[in-house]
Amino acid sequence: MRDLRKPEKRYRPEIEGIRTIATLLIAVYHIWFGRVSGGVDVFFILSGFLITMSLLSRIERMGTIKIGEFLLGLSRRLFPQALLVVVVIGGFSLLFLPQIEWGEIITHMTASILYFENWRLAFDAVDYLAQDNAASPFQHYWSLGVQGQIYIIWPILLIIVFFLAQKVFKTPVRKTFLVALFIICTSSISYSVYQTNQNQPWAYFDTFARVWEFGVGGLLALLLPYLVLNKWVNTLLGWLGLSIVCLTGVLLPVSTVFPGYLALVPISGVVLLIIASENRTRFGVERILRVQPLLFLGGLTYGIYLWHWPLLLFYQSFMNTKTVPLIDGVIILAVTVVLSFISTKVIEAPVLKMDSRKMKGKVIALLTVMVCIAGSSTILISLYIDNVKAEMLVTSYDEKDYPGARAIYEKIEPPEGLEPIPSKLNIKQDLPAFYDQMECLGKGQIHVKKCSFGELANPDYTVALVGGSHSGHWFPALEILAEELNFQLDLYNHDGCRFTNEDSKKHLTETCLDWNANLLKHLQENPPDLVFTTSTLNKHDTVPIGYIGQWTQLEGITTIFAVRDNPRMKKNIPSCLEKADDPLDCAITRDQGVSKVVPWENTEGIPSNVIFADLTDYFCDDATCYPVIGNIIVYRDNNHITAQYAKTLAPALKKPLQEALESLDVTRGIELLD
Repeated sequence: MRDLRKPEKRYRPEIEGIRTIATLLIAVYHIWFGRVSGGVDVFFILSGFLITMSLLSRIERMGTIKIGEFLLGLSRRLFPQALLVVVVIGGFSLLFLPQIEWGEIITHMTASILYFENWRLAFDAVDYLAQDNAASPFQHYWSLGVQGQIYIIWPILLIIVFFLAQKVFKTPVRKTFLVALFIICTSSISYSVYQTNQNQPWAYFDTFARVWEFGVGGLLALLLPYLVLNKWVNTLLGWLGLSIVCLTGVLLPVSTVFPGYLALVPISGVVLLIIASENRTRFGVERILRVQPLLFLGGLTYGIYLWHWPLLLFYQSFMNTKTVPLIDGVIILAVTVVLSFISTKVIEAPVLKMDSRKMKGKVIALLTVMVCIAGSSTILISLYIDNVKAEMLVTSYDEKDYPGARAIYEKIEPPEGLEPIPSKLNIKQDLPAFYDQMECLGKGQIHVKKCSFGELANPDYTVALVGGSHSGHWFPALEILAEELNFQLDLYNHDGCRFTNEDSKKHLTETCLDWNANLLKHLQENPPDLVFTTSTLNKHDTVPIGYIGQWTQLEGITTIFAVRDNPRMKKNIPSCLEKADDPLDCAITRDQGVSKVVPWENTEGIPSNVIFADLTDYFCDDATCYPVIGNIIVYRDNNHITAQYAKTLAPALKKPLQEALESLDVTRGIELLD
């Protein structure tokens, strides 16, 4: 059986031009538009196209692929600049980025060295506590992670196909690989569409949801000799392909809809460009793709991609802005190109010039040294951060110096000049204690988990704390009151999930709504004396209808203690405090934080079993909502209360909660008399 024709073996400068355009689009969209261009998808197609052509040529010529030799060659190309940027950016992050981000920087730095950054970001995308993390200077390494993983999979796949074609099916290698790629692409795009619909943030970084993009590049490499078009059609499609590639980021919200079927848009553009470039015409797009400036920058695209993102983040952090003026953006691009030129010519080029066949040992030794330097730098930076954390950690303090909310309800004047607690480096870990117990966390699950705290032996009452993180961050105060008021505190936590039965704006997951239904049934069958939950959302001036729906179904069964949601700040408070000269620079007006009207006084249909509590006055005075109160930082991001501050809210919460519990005693007494 005759095999597929082989494409002409020649230098394709147009590929360099496409790569340059994709890289510049990535940088330009990041710098000036703050969005994603789809340029990474272009890289994936080109990578699949080139790696398929290269590996097929090797296996047909040699009868095998020496995977070690192949990976060594890739390492010479990929490691020098990537590791250099990791080390340099890791060090500069300590100088330019807020301390609150240091811990995450080490995590992403390590993941980038190990080509695991895409999975790190995927896990962060579904981790509620990580969703407020600032952008990492290494997060663009996610695409390198995907490519690195595919580069390991592809030669293994081709070896398997070669073996099956030669020894089992007795079929031509290229045709067999064509069938294999078709099956892989079909499976991967099906999974990609499904996962994008179910959990798009995860799918965006999922290697298996991206395999089909490389596969399309491989299919193109196999079928290219057969894709010969009329010259005018070819010319038209080439320019159409370039337009598609350039405008994808304008037409589509790439970061929120890819890599499902809409990723076919930029992919189709790349396919058209490669086909058009293969069949050159007088007015074809390849004339643009082969111009000298694009070819020159084509040799620097790897470095441009690596340097542009951290430079942009450093600029935004230093200037305290997300908006980049035209001139400043041009300077960032110019510095990016200069750094890329230096790292390419000084670091990468000498390694590539080494003859790996004659100097294999030296090449391996050099790359090993580079990896060790990057790894050692990560360890040293991590140790430095741990040392700074230890120095800043306050394990004991005088409550007179750090009264927190007591400064309001006891009218204490805290001393001036003290560094507020928790420290910026430790504040992300200042969480309610139950976050240390995995068995208490229901995120992503529909079945109900219960953890009990407080007085367990002989409680006077049972209080159920239900909902997501905005219910959960009251836990430190409730844990204190559980001892003082002698009640058992039952925790039902599902981060990112409010106690509701309605989600008209599609902010919640199906899992969350299923969990709510199961929780409601559990509370109906095992009613606590009191259900503690939030009564409002953000600064809305009415109580959400879904909240009322849940409360109504518990009417006559238990009492609802509904606390008003805390004000949400405009900025990440720890980061803002680190940059600000005055904490008031991070404050907001009361009107920005909460509605002027009391929501439950503006809402109809509230059932009779609800008791409301409003503690807004312990976050705001008549005019201002504060980031620091009583020398304690109120927020660990822009909307979640620190555990440290929540503890100081216990006395303020005690009065309304105690009155609610005592009203239960009155009700019980009436029921006994009846």
